[in-house]
Amino acid sequence: MNNIPSVNLADFLSEDPKRKEKFVNEIGKAYEEIGFVALKNHFLSDELVEELYKEVKSFFDLPVETKQKYEIDGLAGQRGYISFGKEHAKGKKEGDLKEFWHFGQEPSEDANLTEEYPENVQVEELKDFNHTGMEAYRMLEKTGIYVLRALALYIGLDEHYFDHWASNGNSILRPIHYPPIQEEPKGAVRAGAHGDINLITLLMGASTGGLQVLRKDGEWIDAIPQEDELVINVGDMLERHTNNKLRSTIHRVTNPPKEQWGKPRYSIPFFMHPRSEMKLDCLEECIDEDHPKQYEDITAGEFLHQRLVEIGLAK
Repeated sequence: MNNIPSVNLADFLSEDPKRKEKFVNEIGKAYEEIGFVALKNHFLSDELVEELYKEVKSFFDLPVETKQKYEIDGLAGQRGYISFGKEHAKGKKEGDLKEFWHFGQEPSEDANLTEEYPENVQVEELKDFNHTGMEAYRMLEKTGIYVLRALALYIGLDEHYFDHWASNGNSILRPIHYPPIQEEPKGAVRAGAHGDINLITLLMGASTGGLQVLRKDGEWIDAIPQEDELVINVGDMLERHTNNKLRSTIHRVTNPPKEQWGKPRYSIPFFMHPRSEMKLDCLEECIDEDHPKQYEDITAGEFLHQRLVEIGLAK
């Protein structure tokens, strides 16, 4: 396998039980083997994607001092702007070669949340920035819920097992700007080798190159989706919850060849987090004699805080 498998969400959404079962088995097996898929027929329109990239590029083109007024102390980087080199991969000291923005959940009135999410930071200079970002957020959240429904069936759970936890969850949409590289980086890459914290990650913009996935045999392979596909991978929360049945695979964003250093790179991952009180205890369906329980019980909120400290966004 030299590229990640491609799956079609239209199969799952069809009225044909065989097509639906085909999707469930394809995505489940891919997540057991490599932890990544490319997904076509998601809910993001081409027009919305184009509009979002236009707004994101406009924001990162603003003067540094303008962007910095949106970097809010005390939020552990969970909303607004996070400046260049702030975040690093777990276990690394070098900051990644990127700056980014965080859109967070705006819960529905009937959400009945036990926690209060920080409000999104409003960008005064760009009138459509926040609206467009949240429109994309909703479509990615909707796509993610259908993926989680397929995985629930694959594991042997009720199809809607994840619905409550993922709807109005603590998810983050993160537009990232990797600026042109000006000089030989000292040990830093655009994004160091890491696993994601959350349940699943839905990534826009991987088709521009640089994303690599670590195969079971230790080989790095390029993840190259088609232009209209999202890359979707398992995060550490879901790996833990499934007692390692589904794999959270290490991945990285490499620096481009020297002749392409002058080009910026943009990507937009959606980190799908559940509500903080969701228990990540290993599911009974994933424990047997050959696969004993691997993890202590923990909630999603407790796990998230631990990891934010490890990657330098919280203290």
